[in-house]
Amino acid sequence: MQFLQILSRKPGKLEMLFQIPFCQKQFPYTCLATSACIYSKKKKANGYEQVDQEKYKNLVYSVTSYKSSAQTPETLFEEDNLLYGPPDKHRPPVKAGTKTPKNWVPLINPDKRIPPLNSDSNLPRKIALQKTKMPSVTHILQQTLSPQQVFYLERWKEKMIAELGKDGFAKYTKNLFLQGELFHSALESIFLSEEMAIKEKSKDGVISGYLSSVEHVLEDISEVKALESAVHHETLQYLGLVDCVAKYRGQLCVIDWKTSEKPKPFLKNTYDNPLQVAAYIGAINHDANYDFQVRCGLIVVAYKNGSPAHSHFMDPDLCLQYWNKWLLRLEEYMDRN
Repeated sequence: MQFLQILSRKPGKLEMLFQIPFCQKQFPYTCLATSACIYSKKKKANGYEQVDQEKYKNLVYSVTSYKSSAQTPETLFEEDNLLYGPPDKHRPPVKAGTKTPKNWVPLINPDKRIPPLNSDSNLPRKIALQKTKMPSVTHILQQTLSPQQVFYLERWKEKMIAELGKDGFAKYTKNLFLQGELFHSALESIFLSEEMAIKEKSKDGVISGYLSSVEHVLEDISEVKALESAVHHETLQYLGLVDCVAKYRGQLCVIDWKTSEKPKPFLKNTYDNPLQVAAYIGAINHDANYDFQVRCGLIVVAYKNGSPAHSHFMDPDLCLQYWNKWLLRLEEYMDRN
């Protein structure tokens, strides 16, 4: 600053200074700074204060109210995919829809003749399951699970054992199977109009919630044709045990009753159950013990707390899609064995 003041006292000196070309070597490059930096500490903004609390209150509640004891393979699958994405060790399998079954068999049997109705047609079929060398639908699906499904099932099992212990986990799974059996038995009594049995079972607190859950679905079911009845596919050589064959809103369906601790509002939430239903439909249509054919399916998921069950209807086109996927799983099983 003093340098500028001296120059300003001598006329022409300041003008001469700025007229000197900057390219001349004898004049060094000079940088003059006339501004000063002022440092001040700003308060760091808190990002959480800008979050819409009202918008995300349901998410906060679901996280803070979550109980680890209610975890299932499905919840672990969703949780890990959300946080980490699919595990590198187990790449997602190729979708079944991109392949074509080598040994394609039609879902509807073109050679099956449907006899006229007789006096016994109102009685539901109940054929006992015989022990044979043929694999069951359940066994085939279990043996052909994708690596991803196996990973999460094993992870869920290990987590439950760590929480409950081996004996506690064994008791837990045994109770689940027992509840399923009691629920199916109660439904069978309802369809057979066994009033005394219904009253006794409805008193059982274990399944009373399940029965309340499916009340609205039972109103749409009529003309029961089979209950807990064995079926086998004469061409493809597999067997299974069908829960129910009846009309649902006028459409003859294979009905599969499921129980769940977690809501399953969409068909995709039922995982391999649609393949199971399609396999049963194909077996009935190719089984000489049944004088009818089925084109539709229904999966009903009942809840222990009595909340309304979710019913997933499978029309003929959807059944055919899952039938093709089932044939691929069956081929995979046959190739392995």
